[in-house]
Amino acid sequence: MRRHRNVKIVATLGPASNDYDMIRSLFEAGADVFRLNMSHGDHDDIRARHNIIRDIERDTGRPICILADLQGPKLRCGVFKGDEATIEEGAPFRFDLDAAPGDGTRVQLPHKEIFAALEPGKTLLVNDGKLRLRVDACGPDFADCTVVTGGTISNRKGVNVPDVVLPLAALSEKDRTDLEFVCDLGVDWLALSFVQRAADVEEARDLARGRAAILSKIEKPAAVDAFDDILAVSDGIMVARGDLGVECPVQSVPPIQKRLTRKCRAAAKPVIVATQMLESMIDSPMPTRAEVSDVATAIYEGTDAIMLSAESAAGSFPLQAVQTMNNVAEAVESDKTYREIIEASRASHLSTTADGIVAAAREIAETTDVQAICVFSHSGSTALKVARERPRVPIIALTPITGTARRMVLSWGVHMVETQSVERFKFAVVSAVRAAKAAGFAEASDQVVVTAGIPFNVAGSTNILRVAPCDERLIFGSEVD
Repeated sequence: MRRHRNVKIVATLGPASNDYDMIRSLFEAGADVFRLNMSHGDHDDIRARHNIIRDIERDTGRPICILADLQGPKLRCGVFKGDEATIEEGAPFRFDLDAAPGDGTRVQLPHKEIFAALEPGKTLLVNDGKLRLRVDACGPDFADCTVVTGGTISNRKGVNVPDVVLPLAALSEKDRTDLEFVCDLGVDWLALSFVQRAADVEEARDLARGRAAILSKIEKPAAVDAFDDILAVSDGIMVARGDLGVECPVQSVPPIQKRLTRKCRAAAKPVIVATQMLESMIDSPMPTRAEVSDVATAIYEGTDAIMLSAESAAGSFPLQAVQTMNNVAEAVESDKTYREIIEASRASHLSTTADGIVAAAREIAETTDVQAICVFSHSGSTALKVARERPRVPIIALTPITGTARRMVLSWGVHMVETQSVERFKFAVVSAVRAAKAAGFAEASDQVVVTAGIPFNVAGSTNILRVAPCDERLIFGSEVD
């Protein structure tokens, strides 16, 4: 199944997309990656969705990527008498450790770590930033605040601390249990919520033990400040604009998104732009014009993937949401301006033999009559380098490793093919041209660029390139070995 676009679509599964027929329809409409949100549903629900995806993968013969999104340490206030209270602008309000139901003057905040890190002048945000309070005085078990933006506060609403690096464990006990569960299931990516520092990522990597790639969600100012260090130890990034837009000034989110996307591309690591991309389609079969522009902007920036959350998980129109994303992506990528922007943002990264090979492959493909770049990749690293180049022709990545085939589906423009191991370059070329023809990228009269590494089946050994005819008789009649 060939996509006629390069950017990938991530669709979150949930009550609205919970059976074989719907999930397969989402895949056929354009979903490349399915997200399992560990904040919703028990392990039986997650296992059932995972099994359905793998059944669809078997039935369609195409690798499908599965992303498990860990909940992360959720900070919430306690409960109120009557379930809610109103706090007025300018009024005092206290957070403390007392479990007694709250009122318009105080409520429990059952997180000692917050009190330990707070200082006078810091900000507390409640209910996705709708309520804002300034800390006037604090101690190990309280924070006396002044209400800056008032309103209704109700039971167990989320609390954000935007300008403080909290001394919280990177993974809650629930996250650790969920991580082990989904790694045993066989998911391809783990998304880490509320990452603050590189050490958070390293802890998750130690627990995953190579069973899944690690994707860091950037949704706190501390993560933006430490982004270079976080990117260095991550396999991929999600620009999670929901909490990021709560904790940062909302006007700063677009430039952060653009800056992080370019850094991920330079590092040859996939990046997802997420949250509220087609939010109105939870209840409407049509998006707003602003939402379409938002999706288009992320594609013009060169993001690897765009993500649907509640739109596909709980909305009334999950299939239409995926179709809309697919249509927007195809329209943007057919625009001449898209190629101009993508190529203007390309930088040189010639530090290894593989870098030189993939840069040459892209140059050859764009200056001669070549239909695709075919990459043999054991670990996926060479395919990532080709994707970083954002070539004008399709990328076909062949690997004998099922996990690599699934994981690489997330990357820009990469059409994954699981193939048998080969020991000679000539047979690698044959496998490449057969894959290109089978997927409709080329015909017998065409040519493709093939890259591989000698010796075969060794990660990071890419050192050979050939422009190959798609007529197998010409391949076997040559003297190339």
